[in-house]
Amino acid sequence: MSRISVITGGAGGMGVATARVVGRDHTVVLCDVRKDRLDGAVAALEDLGITPTAVHGDVTDRQAVADLFDTASSLGPIASVIHTAGVSPSMGDAEHVMRTNAIGTVNVNEAFYRTAGDGAAIVNVASMAAHMLPDEIIPTGQFPRALDDEDAFMTDMSAACEMAPEEARSGLAYALSKAFVRWYSSAQAERFNGRGLRIVSVSPGSIDTEMGRLEEQAGAGAMVADAAVPRWGRPEEMAELLAFCASERAGYLTGTDILNDGGVVASMRERARVAAQDG
Repeated sequence: MSRISVITGGAGGMGVATARVVGRDHTVVLCDVRKDRLDGAVAALEDLGITPTAVHGDVTDRQAVADLFDTASSLGPIASVIHTAGVSPSMGDAEHVMRTNAIGTVNVNEAFYRTAGDGAAIVNVASMAAHMLPDEIIPTGQFPRALDDEDAFMTDMSAACEMAPEEARSGLAYALSKAFVRWYSSAQAERFNGRGLRIVSVSPGSIDTEMGRLEEQAGAGAMVADAAVPRWGRPEEMAELLAFCASERAGYLTGTDILNDGGVVASMRERARVAAQDG
């Protein structure tokens, strides 16, 4: 039987680029909430000789995620999940951003945990934004609630976002939700290992996708210009990293986050250090 790779956010720039890589030796299952974009992604991949199975679904809907994994499992053993589904600050209010990015991650990962067999891996997409928050404003103590009390978790995260002016709350929710993805991918590593599963997160910088460009006017453009590698990342560059992390070649990699941001965070930290020293 074919080995199966599930890609959420499969109609997005990173999702399609990753499908091109993993589709060389896996049967690909693409999931996305946008039906029209999903159909377009399938057509583009078929032109390359890759025939994905498309599943229209929302990662915030637990039953839809269960149905996705049922579909994938019916095709063969699940070898990997690459969870790229998410929304940026420009795509909704703080509640929508947090629910999609954090609760969506829990839904997909927990379904993977229940379904996948020994040796499988899941790779979650976080963000460089998660590396930019001061530790003292990240409500890590409340993060575990997402696993057993979704409503309480969302209430706690809403309260955490209220420290920002209303117009900035979706941006803070984005950074906090991606900090959650990093936390989850580390905190659950031992539990996942007990079932022979790996879990990793990858934090992209500004990537030249439709979603990435939505944030260009919100400050991402300036960060790219000042980065150690002063350009936007290419979806193909992220895809190769995501595919590697999900592959057997990365069999010792789990419980950690890989920052792939063109040096933005490194540059910002060093400039802050120099400024503090000179000041």
